[in-house]
Amino acid sequence: MKQSKLHTLYEKDMTKKILASLLSILIGLVVGSIIIAAVGFSNPELGASSVWDGIRIVFAGLFSTGRTASGVLTWGFNSTNFGNMLFRATPLIMTGLSVAVAFKTGLFNIGAPGQYLMGTLVSLCIALGIPSSSVAPWLIWILAFLGGVAAGAVWGAIPGALKAFLNINEVLASIMTNWLAANLVTWMFDISNFKNLVENTKSGYIYKTTYNDVATAKLGLDKLFPNSQVNAGILVAILFAIGMYILMNKTTLGYELKACGMNRHSARYAGIRDKRNIVLSMAIAGGLAGGGAALYYLSGNTEFFWSTYQTLPAEGFNGIPVALLAVNNPIAVIFTAIFMSVLDIAGLQLTNLTAYNEYITDVIIAAIVYLSAFSLVIRMLLDGRKKKRKSGDTPADDQPVEPAQSLGDPDLHPDPAITDPDADAPVAEGGEQA
Repeated sequence: MKQSKLHTLYEKDMTKKILASLLSILIGLVVGSIIIAAVGFSNPELGASSVWDGIRIVFAGLFSTGRTASGVLTWGFNSTNFGNMLFRATPLIMTGLSVAVAFKTGLFNIGAPGQYLMGTLVSLCIALGIPSSSVAPWLIWILAFLGGVAAGAVWGAIPGALKAFLNINEVLASIMTNWLAANLVTWMFDISNFKNLVENTKSGYIYKTTYNDVATAKLGLDKLFPNSQVNAGILVAILFAIGMYILMNKTTLGYELKACGMNRHSARYAGIRDKRNIVLSMAIAGGLAGGGAALYYLSGNTEFFWSTYQTLPAEGFNGIPVALLAVNNPIAVIFTAIFMSVLDIAGLQLTNLTAYNEYITDVIIAAIVYLSAFSLVIRMLLDGRKKKRKSGDTPADDQPVEPAQSLGDPDLHPDPAITDPDADAPVAEGGEQA
């Protein structure tokens, strides 16, 4: 029987992936709401109204504008929230792309935090080290950004080379390079002249790049979203996402990278240089993460806390759920990064406008991460109904299959490798089985 267009769309694998991601997000938000309800109803000082306010902010915190004098939440377009959301989404897009590109090539880039740190180090050193009195600030910005990308690429290529030439698992190598980067960055900034000593409380911070008159152009976005940190970095990140989509899906290099990810041995047999492509894949991933750090700190809005040995930047790890929710599609990474940034803003609104803590949104993100990791199971559940229905169905054209059409029919398949299950597999040159 002829299937409806809606049913045909539902049967597509990409539709299942999108539904699995949306279901992961919904369940994560529900988990956060349950936590808010449990905390609110267990505390007599909060109550039902507090629970309702908390849940509304989790789902729509981007549109919260404050409270009235009587304590009622107000809603509407909040230019500060929207602008800050785009600003915070910028590094997430880049680190999400970093993880997604590596995933596409069969590698798990858990080294994005270290690559992000190295991009931070080099971009800030260039932006603050070249005097703007001698070089135009826009040229310093370009050099600093390219330096951050290059530093991340070099740091990403290290675990890539270990994987390609020594077959060392890239996850283990990336974890080690993460902590090497954390300590190296701490030491380099500790001996530098870039520490902010203007205020005693800022002794552990590096100057903002505006100290040297270097900052990302706003291109009018500050007029669209006044009183926010937004700048043209979000546009640069979107261009990178489009570029990565074209690279991975429309170029020969992208095909070779994905082929190595599917099976490096088969790719090598086909004449593809698998070792080079593994290193290149991790270098591209590292460059994206380093570029994300450069865009974030070159904005001129933020200071970098240099004692990074205490922790690794969350932006590097948050690139993992961004890539998982986007099913490793570079264009979808833009939207999943924005969603994660929305959760970040909602967490701040929870702290500012309710009695709840912003870390509730971290629980929501954690739930989404776990569910995204098990997205295959969710897709299997979505497929379950279809498989049960088809178990008793005849073929799509409602015609029974003739016996002569079976795979084992010697008239149609004279090859003994098909008709005889015990027959030897074909042997390629060199004596190896194909």
